[in-house]
Parts: sequence; structure tokens; C-alpha cells
Amino acid sequence: MERKYVIIFLLFVCFSNLKAQQTLTLQQCVDRALENNRQIKSQSLVKQEREIAYRQARQNLLPDLNAGAGQNFSFGRSIDASNTYQSANSTQTSFNLSSNLTIFDGLKMKHNIDARKAEMRVSEADLEKMKDDITLAVNMAFLEVLMNKELLQIAQEQLGITQQNIERQKLLVKSKKIVEGELYELLAQEARENFRYIEADNNLQISLLNLAQIIELNDFQNFDVVVPNDLSDDLILFSIETVYANALKNRPEMKSAEFRLQSSKKNVSIARSDYFPTLSFGANVGTGYYNLNNMQNFPFEEQLSNNRSTNVGFSLNIPIFNRFNVSNRVKSAKLAVENSELNINSTKTELYKTIQQAYLNAKTAKSRWNAAIKSETATQEAYRFTLQRFEAGRASQFELFQAKSLLTQVLSEKAQAKYEYFFRLKILEMYNQ
Repeated sequence: MERKYVIIFLLFVCFSNLKAQQTLTLQQCVDRALENNRQIKSQSLVKQEREIAYRQARQNLLPDLNAGAGQNFSFGRSIDASNTYQSANSTQTSFNLSSNLTIFDGLKMKHNIDARKAEMRVSEADLEKMKDDITLAVNMAFLEVLMNKELLQIAQEQLGITQQNIERQKLLVKSKKIVEGELYELLAQEARENFRYIEADNNLQISLLNLAQIIELNDFQNFDVVVPNDLSDDLILFSIETVYANALKNRPEMKSAEFRLQSSKKNVSIARSDYFPTLSFGANVGTGYYNLNNMQNFPFEEQLSNNRSTNVGFSLNIPIFNRFNVSNRVKSAKLAVENSELNINSTKTELYKTIQQAYLNAKTAKSRWNAAIKSETATQEAYRFTLQRFEAGRASQFELFQAKSLLTQVLSEKAQAKYEYFFRLKILEMYNQ
């Protein structure tokens, strides 16, 4: 009975120390990064601010409506409801309701709506660009994890082969068929390969930590990724001209630069609108109550009815001279337009340079990968042939070590070249979307 409780206790301790490992696909990593990234959240707030500014610019077309009330106290000679002065203290209560509507302002409000709309589009494009950058960073970190996983597997497989050879050599030493010195050489080889395995495992852990930090995941020690079944189904190396043409139409940095130019042009129109006269319409309804001390006063309700007044009117303001304020603001707005045009040209140039570099890097990586595939085939055959010669006693232990080390190096180079090609293609794919 006691043994039963001991087993249950040990199982409880073991399971309590285990943590469920969180395994995420590439898309899940991207979604988590976009959801948790603080820079994206901050840019989303900027976008909301621009949306409010655009909405307010449209609502400025509506008339306003304001209500007011006042209470005054006069001592000595006071004015009464008949607009005559009396030698008495008085109190006055007033109520009013007013509304104003801008009829014409040189299309200033319309241009302001267009400018705020363009700025809203800028914030949307900037947010899209930020999401693209985060997505690309997640893809890069994810592929780095996959590469380090493959390098770790290679190191593990090579270490396993050496350990099998050690066990076989121990039997040969025991049977006096080989000298013990040859076993020491294998043990030294095992130590070197074990070091490579530890190094590969450390690189994998570092890449997992980097990915976990990008997607805002705290517990990276219980985090792993899902390895896709095939990474090469949709690999297409698009031409520079194709990628650049699509980038000019679809890239958010181009949209942002173009919307900034639209906003700058509308700001010129806003500044010019101050050259024109403005016409506005206003209406006001008011009433009041007068109370003079030691005098006969009409009741409060009666005064509110009798003292009610209504007025409507138009107001025209014609600018004549404003100390060149409007002229200078127009000039400044035009300079902003020129700067926005330069920014568009600079964005196009940088975009083309980036695509050229990405294409060249992808092309070079593809060539290295193809060369590594051919090298792997030849090196596998060379190792197999050397192993056969060694087992037949026609090759030394040193020759076998060299062939095996060369195979390990070629397999690692192939994995690195493959994932570098994926890295470069991801950049091109991002610009080609």
C-alpha cells in the first residue's frame, strides 16, 4: 500500500514539473507578432487620430449651435427693460441661443477635408508598411530556426554514426583485431562532433529566443515551431522589372509618399483660400428678465415672453492687406510640395536599389544551393567509397575521418545555402505583393 502512494507521489511531482510545449506555425507566429507588437499598436493610435481629424474636417461643414445664460448685478443707477436709467439697484438675467453657418470661405473647408483624408491614408500606408516589416522579420526568424534545426539534425546524425563506429571498434579492440590507438582517434572525433552538436543546439536556442522576442512570447524555453512539409513548392525568382512594377503600384511606402504629396498640394489650396472673402450666416434668439429694487417689476414668465428678440444676418469679410501673411504661407506650402515630390523620387530610387540587391542576393543564393546539391551527391559517393575501402582494409582511419568531416561540412553548407535562398526570396516576395 505504501509503495502505491510513493508511485503516485513521484508521478505527481514529475507531471507538476512538466510544462506544455507551445508549438506554433509560421502563420500563427505572424498573427501573434502583429497582435502584440507595441510599435504597431502605437501606429494604430496615430491612424485613429487621423481618422478623427478627417471626420472633424467633414463635420465642420455643419452649422454650430450654442446656448448661453447670464446673471448681472448693478448698483446705483441701473438700466431697466425700457432702456432707461433708474436710481435703483438691479439684477438682470439673460438667455440666448445662437447658430452660425459658413456659406463661402474660398473652399477652405473642402480643401481641408481632402488634406485630412490624404493624411489619414498616409497613416494607413505607414501602418501597412510596419506590418510588412514585422511579418518579414518573423519570416526571417522562423526560417533561421528551421535552418538551425536542420543543422542540429545533421550534427546529431554524424555524432550517432561516430558513436556506432566507436562501439564497433571497441569490439575489434577487445578481440585484438585492431590496436587501441585507433579507438582513441575515434573518441577524439566523437568529442569534436559532440562539441559541434552542442554548438548547433545553442544556435537553435538563440534563434528560438529571437523569434519568441519578436512575437512577444515570454516562455521561449517551452516554445517550438512546426516544420513545414515542403518549403520549395512556391519558390519563384521574379525578374527585377516585374517586382519593381508591382512595388510601384502596391508597396505601402510608395502609397505613403503619394498621399503625402496629395496632402501638401491641398495645403497649398488651403493657404490660397485666405485670398478670398468669407461669407457666413448667423441667427440669434435671446430674452431676459430685469428686476429693479423698490420698483414695480413684471413677473418673470411675462418678461421672458415680452423681452424675446430674434435676429438673423450675414457677415462678409474681405481681406485687403494681411502683412503678406497669406502670400508667405502659400510659398511655404509650395516648398512642402516640392519636398514631397523629391521624397517620391527618392522612395522610387531606394525601392529599385533594394529590389536589385535582393534579386542579386537571391540569384547568388540559388546558385550556391544548386552547387551544394551537386556537391552533396558527389561527397556522399566519396564517403561511401571510402567507407567500403576502410571496411576492406584498404583505407586508413584518417582517410575515413576526412571523408566524413567533408560530408558534414557539405551538408551544413547545403542547409545554409537553401535557407539563405528562402531568406532572399521572402524579401522579393514582399516587394512583389
